[in-house]
Amino acid sequence: MGFFIFVIMLLFIGGPEIIIVLLFVVIFFGSKKIPELARGVGRAMREMQNASDDIKKEIKDSASGINDDLDITK
Repeated sequence: MGFFIFVIMLLFIGGPEIIIVLLFVVIFFGSKKIPELARGVGRAMREMQNASDDIKKEIKDSASGINDDLDITK
């Protein structure tokens, strides 16, 4: 739930706000931890995309099964 709020908030953040957030990240985590954090965010985004693709495939497969069951030309 928190991730979705974060994404919605990103839609309303402008350039100066992003710079301030990046400064806070550097201050709190240090410059050595930023690549590690970026890799973690990248992995999370990739896993979310894979899960989304799996769900879309499952919906498409189940919809085609329903179409086969309802086909009256058989």
